[in-house]
Amino acid sequence: MKFQALELPIGKNPPPNFQKKVLLLAFALLLFTVTPLCLNNIPISSPWMSLEKSISSLQGTEPGKICNIFKGNWVPYPKGTYYTNTSCNLIIDQHNCLKFGRPDMEFLNWRWKPDECELPLFDAVQFLELVRGKSLAFLGDSVGKNQMHSLLCLLSSVAYPEDLSHEYSNNTEYFKRYLYTDYQFTVGTLWAPFIVKAKEADPNGYSSDSLMNLYLDEPDESWATEVEKFDYVVVSAGQWFFRPLIYYEKGQVVGCSRCQQENITDFLPYYGYRKAFRTVFSTLEGLKNYTGATFLRTFSPSHFENGAWNEGGNCVRSRPFTKEEIKLDGYVLEMYLNQVQELGEAQKQGKKRGLEFWLLNTTEAMLLRPDGHPNYYGHSPHRNRTFADCVHWCLPGPVDTWNELLLYMLRKEQSTLHGKLQKN
Repeated sequence: MKFQALELPIGKNPPPNFQKKVLLLAFALLLFTVTPLCLNNIPISSPWMSLEKSISSLQGTEPGKICNIFKGNWVPYPKGTYYTNTSCNLIIDQHNCLKFGRPDMEFLNWRWKPDECELPLFDAVQFLELVRGKSLAFLGDSVGKNQMHSLLCLLSSVAYPEDLSHEYSNNTEYFKRYLYTDYQFTVGTLWAPFIVKAKEADPNGYSSDSLMNLYLDEPDESWATEVEKFDYVVVSAGQWFFRPLIYYEKGQVVGCSRCQQENITDFLPYYGYRKAFRTVFSTLEGLKNYTGATFLRTFSPSHFENGAWNEGGNCVRSRPFTKEEIKLDGYVLEMYLNQVQELGEAQKQGKKRGLEFWLLNTTEAMLLRPDGHPNYYGHSPHRNRTFADCVHWCLPGPVDTWNELLLYMLRKEQSTLHGKLQKN
């Protein structure tokens, strides 16, 4: 706004209406002074103002202590979900438990509560502003795709994306690409269930438990040739490593897991799992044009009870475990520790190139959620429906917490950058 200079007449006797003009001037000045003070008390819906508030929530209950958002409990939350299976049309049948008749709803009424702070609710506008002009990939298996569909639904209250998958791949079921036009934000999947190179090896053909060759020191080209295009990459892998596998390194067989072949060293699955993540991280560090931030989304537990997945196992519980009912131990702990240890080494090496590697630790929280799986209420064209699905997660459901945590970490990244700018 442009202000004009106001000249007041000088003399004993002011001209007609002078007093009125002075009063009007005084009123105007008072109005301009008071109005900004009033506006300061009006809540303004701005992603950057809410970002400043959220940055303060990164602090724990003790002064100067950063909150560990990954340690906590599930607490009752009767306010419901961010979306429903009818308000978001981007839920695939594999995750659409309510569509296919899941009778209980209690699993929707819980929220993750860190021990030392509050986890802010997901803010779709803020998320889209933080990633404006950027791109995000979920690299890994179908549980990573599960997280992507959760994110699409969480953002659906603000915007729906354009599906551009056909422009990038002929296999649009597994390789997805979406564009939020107004924000120029791209999100997609880089399908690689083993994250390293794999080939079918079973003489009886491929099945859900058939033998495969795994080349532990070679990345899967399906992601290695695309990942440099992304600003953020969420890496994950898990249940595929429990099938029969023959391990190769430097082109030679070094062992196997569950292969039941003579004269081959039989390793536990953790061996191949660790080596695979080592290859992923070292590949990202070695790609000249990769400048993105990498998030390791940790191992997602399954919850089969009453038998294995192919022996009648199911997951019928309707509420979370308490920490007294289940502990992080056994194979879940081993899978988690192996990938986290590799992440630690990647963080050290990444500093040499200025690359960031972040821990998105969902394992302990999801270990407590046996109630969050589709069980028999998710339909997939590739799954025998006589088998329960206790690996993937219902939408809406506890998997939405992963993206609350992801947004929290993106805000943390912004606050770190903000601090560095202030020092310079």
